[in-house]
Amino acid sequence: MKRLAVLTSGGDAPGMNAAIRAVVRAGISRGFQTFGVRHGYTGLMAGDLVPLGSRDVGGIMERGGTILGTTRCQELKTGQGQQAALRQLRERGIEHLVVIGGGGSQAGAAALSGNGQSVVGLTSTIDNDIAGFDVTIGATTAVDVALESVDRLRVTAASHGRVFLVEVMGRDGGFIALNVGIASGAEFIVVPEVETSPVQVAAEIRATWARGKSHAIVVVAEGAKYNVDALASCLGRSDTPLGFDLRLCRLGHVQRGGAPGMTDRLLATRLGAAAVMHLAEGRTGVLVGIRAGCIVAEPLAESVGRKKPLEPDLLDLARTLSL
Repeated sequence: MKRLAVLTSGGDAPGMNAAIRAVVRAGISRGFQTFGVRHGYTGLMAGDLVPLGSRDVGGIMERGGTILGTTRCQELKTGQGQQAALRQLRERGIEHLVVIGGGGSQAGAAALSGNGQSVVGLTSTIDNDIAGFDVTIGATTAVDVALESVDRLRVTAASHGRVFLVEVMGRDGGFIALNVGIASGAEFIVVPEVETSPVQVAAEIRATWARGKSHAIVVVAEGAKYNVDALASCLGRSDTPLGFDLRLCRLGHVQRGGAPGMTDRLLATRLGAAAVMHLAEGRTGVLVGIRAGCIVAEPLAESVGRKKPLEPDLLDLARTLSL
């Protein structure tokens, strides 16, 4: 019986458990003996693997995070770390590996593939920054969680006549900020892809006041040149009144921890099953994701390191609707 292992790596994302469940059960249905790697690549190098059966992954699809645990493993970037990981797989007779994670995790998958390991990656990151794919596991749930928080903040902003600077996650990308900003009706959105100065933000807040609005929401991506702390510091020193009382809020890791919504559960399930199909049919060294509603696979070596741009139309729409 061939053996298959699955690991989760990097930042946790809602839907990872659904992907684990799909990999294990699809693997069993195709005759694989399935294993889970605890604590990502760190656990793989240490040989921390456990058998996973169909019952072991029951009741996990609705849970956020990952039952296997995850780490950000710098050692796998080294030849020594890669050889340690490969040795653990060889010693256990595990032919195939499924890696669930974002860009950094898939760089590790590409390195192992380059060393002859049979690997398939699944696109999973709340940042949704992997080029060539429409959306990644965890991204829609993270946006929904952040959106609910911004909606709640708007209630207080309206009650007290305030402007809230709200920082959302996304690393060095603006996907969460842009989508949350548009969906919440934010008056201004700050993303890393478009350099924005505190002077521009202050001018927009004053313009909002001049248009007769009673409050304002500014959504700021954490990777922007000026985060909420820097913006608040600059705006607080402004000689010209903003018109509103100023507050800031950093949503932080609460965006990662939500139970996955339907979209993420379904996406993770489809990708997990597709990964096993590719392995069973001898197609390895690929990254599996969704594009135009279809499951597609791109070579890992070509996918790693490419940054996904924001949609220009959405940026234009955000400016238009902020009036």
